[in-house]
Amino acid sequence: MALRRPFGLPRQVLRPAVRSSLGYHQEQRFSFATTVPPVTQNATGSKGPTAMVFLNMGGPSTTNEVEDFLSRLFADGDLIPLGRLQTYLGPLIAKRRTPKIIKQYSDIGGGSPIRKWSEYQCQEMCKLLDKLNPETAPHKPYVAFRYAAPLTEQMYTQLFDDGFGKGRGGRAVAFTQYPQYSCSTTGSSLNELWKWRNRLEGKRTNGTEEASGAIQWSVIDRWPTHPGLVEAFARNIEDQLKTYPEDKRSGVVLLFSAHSLPMSVVNRGDPYPAEVAATVHAVMQRLNFSNPYRLCWQSQVGPSAWLGAQTSDTVQEYVKRGQTDLVLVPIAFTSDHIETLYELDLEVMEEANSPGVKRAESLNGNPIFIEALADIAHKHLQRGEKCSLQMTLRCQGCKSDRCLESKKFFAGEETSSLVV
Repeated sequence: MALRRPFGLPRQVLRPAVRSSLGYHQEQRFSFATTVPPVTQNATGSKGPTAMVFLNMGGPSTTNEVEDFLSRLFADGDLIPLGRLQTYLGPLIAKRRTPKIIKQYSDIGGGSPIRKWSEYQCQEMCKLLDKLNPETAPHKPYVAFRYAAPLTEQMYTQLFDDGFGKGRGGRAVAFTQYPQYSCSTTGSSLNELWKWRNRLEGKRTNGTEEASGAIQWSVIDRWPTHPGLVEAFARNIEDQLKTYPEDKRSGVVLLFSAHSLPMSVVNRGDPYPAEVAATVHAVMQRLNFSNPYRLCWQSQVGPSAWLGAQTSDTVQEYVKRGQTDLVLVPIAFTSDHIETLYELDLEVMEEANSPGVKRAESLNGNPIFIEALADIAHKHLQRGEKCSLQMTLRCQGCKSDRCLESKKFFAGEETSSLVV
């Protein structure tokens, strides 16, 4: 099928290999054309340069990094709340689980590919942004992981080395790579960024005034139903459905799988389950509801109650009932990592022991997805917003002063009063 331009991106932005479009007929609605020659990575626009910082959980690139990765992960009360004993229980759990997790990473090639894909996605997005938004170019790519290198503090030091901050000012955009917002993921990454910003650049005076020459931050905090994200998922699903016989294709069950959350986080009012469901519905709408589908949850840790039904249990139950044609769709991940390559591919699918149980490709280097990232960032830069209004609202049951102060910081002076 011939492809047209995705969601209004100019033709000169697209790589020659990608002539396609998402079919949303938005070309007439948006026009980003400019008579100014595009600014390249070697030139500076009137408002540039701009640091584009991808936030994500991260993963150990080698098995030697596994224990440190787990130690940071289980020490994070935003992700896995263990109460007052967090500092004691976290390291114990991490040490106990390290041998098992080392084996899992060994089975997928000796480490997580998430750094490789994150750096590639950010670099390619920045190339598109230089042409879309020349006034804020060059757009410099950075990655800040929460639990693995490059850690937030390492990224911040790199910003300093590259001429941002330390009295020189400059703009940076924290761009979450969790499409759906959760206090356990995006919230935790932003809390960590806020912590290191205060340590390395000083707190705002009077609560609002920046230290002289500090980096000016804004946040892209969620994008669960962006047309490009939806289209990239839909195309991958369609590609996998084509591997089934045509007469069976419409009966294949689509199982959308997302990382689960403890029910204590869900009941506090975390928006993640609703935003994941919104992504699923948008994808199914794009597919014209061609197949039966369900949303399920994976990666539960520990004995406490977590959001279900679990993906592994769901697959086993459907196969027992005779429904052996299933496509797993990792709907809350932007690239492959251990939850897809090991948990879905080597646990869930192998335990199902059915050739009809398959998985849709992850987004990884998908050009439609990368164009979507560029479009999201372009609109954010054009609007000049600090963050979304949705981010200013804390969970109904939130008692965290850290979360309150972090949100006030990123909301900025104009909207910090909305943070309650």
